[in-house]
Amino acid sequence: MPISPAAGPETAPAARPALPTPPGPRARPVAVPRPARHTRPDRAPAPPVTPLLAVSGGQLVAAPRSAPTSAARRRGRPPSSPYLRLLATPGARAFTAGNLIARLPMGMLSVSAVIMIAGSRGSYALAGAVTATGLAATAVVAPFTARLVDRFGQARVAVPATALAVLGSLALVLCVHHDAPAWTLFAAYAATATTPNTGGMSRARWAHLHRGDPAALHTANSFEQAADELCFMLGPVLAAALCGALFPEAGTLVGAVLLMTGVLIFAAQRATEPPVTPRTKTVASPLRTPGMPALLAVFLATGAVFGAMEVVSIAHAGGAILALQAAGSCAAGLLYGSLRPARNVRLRLLLCLAAMTALMSLPLLAAASAALPVLALCLLLAGAATAPTMVTGMTLVQRATRPEQLNEGMTLAVTALLGGVAAGAAAGGWLAEHAGTTTGYAAPMSAAALALVVAAAGGGYDRWRRA
Repeated sequence: MPISPAAGPETAPAARPALPTPPGPRARPVAVPRPARHTRPDRAPAPPVTPLLAVSGGQLVAAPRSAPTSAARRRGRPPSSPYLRLLATPGARAFTAGNLIARLPMGMLSVSAVIMIAGSRGSYALAGAVTATGLAATAVVAPFTARLVDRFGQARVAVPATALAVLGSLALVLCVHHDAPAWTLFAAYAATATTPNTGGMSRARWAHLHRGDPAALHTANSFEQAADELCFMLGPVLAAALCGALFPEAGTLVGAVLLMTGVLIFAAQRATEPPVTPRTKTVASPLRTPGMPALLAVFLATGAVFGAMEVVSIAHAGGAILALQAAGSCAAGLLYGSLRPARNVRLRLLLCLAAMTALMSLPLLAAASAALPVLALCLLLAGAATAPTMVTGMTLVQRATRPEQLNEGMTLAVTALLGGVAAGAAAGGWLAEHAGTTTGYAAPMSAAALALVVAAAGGGYDRWRRA
């Protein structure tokens, strides 16, 4: 029996059979016309929905499957905030929690040592000399520790290095408690120099997890800098509260426990740890990278800004007002991380340093007016440029350093920063004592201007390659 062409398999199921007609010389089968289907010719037909079979009351029941709702589709979308997307990386929250716990004591231990030694021996000069010795020892030991981390892995080096540092803190507590000779205080506090740079190790993990994604790395560096500011804002307050409410050694003991606990949690996250790259030949130090010495000089001058501002502000209005500068830097760091990364990072660094130089002039003007609320507002604004400057500088360090030397390169930057803090504190203290605190605020502004000049003169940045 012939089939009408309109009933082909491309357009519809098989047509109904034709009705018979009376026999005759010209009799032909006639196909029943199909009703027209109101479908758009450019839209493919929807796939058939497979029913969901279930047994109910001893009978087989077929129920249609429902398509996913819009709410379910929305739940599958990535978070809109760059920080939520960053923390959504598998394993990121675990190592970030350990890193924050381990980083909080960085702002506690030095303040606790000063309170403990000054309260026991009655000498702030001795307390300051002991902490300065520990800072100098850290500047020598920290790059070596970072080099071991790059060569053997974070977990294998960070845990024993932290254990040695904790033993040094406990030895300091025992020496102070039992009135040991003064030289033992120097030796015990110098042993804490083996503390690994947990911030650098965390940045190395972000660089490993998001290699080839400049936007994610920009957000990660901003997050780490904001975490630094938060820990150095809360650490001294927590240390002073523990030493005052409990006993003078409480701040050092709690800081040592937090440091060991945080490093153990951080090191246990092996899935996000950067792999160790085997070295087939001797690799030159990151100091020999073109542009790196100039960048370290920028970090040195930037550290002088922090050190001078801290000492002068304490001498002028007390230490509590410094929390405003840290708060402004923390907020600016989080806001900066939500922006797009710069195409020309060197130019962005120059702009950040210029903004920091301009904003550092505000405390100098406010101190001359002798109005404490105005000075507090100016310190809040002055801190807004420090975090973006540090984030941009760390980005350049990551691009200048080989992947297998990333911890060493970032630790060199932190060491230069600490050296600048010590130099700036000395310069700011001298100015505050001999020329007054108002004139002392010229020290951080001058250090920021020096950092801008060094960055502008550092022509080696153009030869830097991506890590």
